[in-house]
Amino acid sequence: MSYHLDHLDWLETEAIHVMREVAGEFDRPAILFSGGKDSICLLRLAEKAFRPSELPMPLLNVDTGHHFPELNEFRDRRAQQLEARLIVRTVEDAIAQGIATPAPGEISRNRLQIPTLLAAVEEFRFDCLIGGARRDEEKARAKERFFSYRDQFGQWDPKNQRPELWNLYNARLSPGENMRVFPLSNWTELDVWEYIRRERLEVPSIYFSHRRSCVRRGGQWLPVTDLVPPQPGERVEELRVRVRTIGDIISTGLIESPADDVDDIIAEVSAARVTERGSRADDRASEAAMEDRKKAGYF
Repeated sequence: MSYHLDHLDWLETEAIHVMREVAGEFDRPAILFSGGKDSICLLRLAEKAFRPSELPMPLLNVDTGHHFPELNEFRDRRAQQLEARLIVRTVEDAIAQGIATPAPGEISRNRLQIPTLLAAVEEFRFDCLIGGARRDEEKARAKERFFSYRDQFGQWDPKNQRPELWNLYNARLSPGENMRVFPLSNWTELDVWEYIRRERLEVPSIYFSHRRSCVRRGGQWLPVTDLVPPQPGERVEELRVRVRTIGDIISTGLIESPADDVDDIIAEVSAARVTERGSRADDRASEAAMEDRKKAGYF
């Protein structure tokens, strides 16, 4: 018998340890589940951490109303397969209730996820949210610890985070404070796809190459939808595309790709020289776009 752990075994063991720490330290945790590739891995890790018992925490999703339809179908079906409790809170309802207020002319609902999420935390009194963020995604997320402390307003201060020496995590919270926990912190995009291949995990079809009507805007291909109609002078093209990262349909860029299975995606990611979030228009609004959103309470 070999006791050697390859890199995926090591990452899996670390992430399972973090998830069990959450279950042991917090009273009302939840897993943020969007149906994207990272949260799919989180669910698999939760199965390994807690089965054959039921998952000791519900799944939470903030729906902007601008999601890809394929993503929501997968989210609902996967939660049903796991017999997990799925809580969905929508930006549309948050706007109607006065929780979220769009700025004049604001089309994207990415910013409006923040008050919607914070309202859900308050509604269900969640003291911890497990997310699929990874340090390799974006420079603001590279500053994160496994246990990311948030104050009573849900805000993140990168200068007020706790040391995590020798894999010891400080989970102490005062009333109203919150913790975001990221078990995949040390994973890369390539690790995620290799884990999906090893575990034979299903992912939404939009991750694979398919034909879609697109327009070129802001240096990237955007899907043509009712929310993203072509503007005067723009030419609609039918392309073979896929997504690397999934967010608001208005801001998620598509990449031209022939990759129609996981092996092809792994080969493509291995050769990529642009990060996956390079195709997210919301991250390109400014140099500190992600950090500003996180300080306000973003995932």
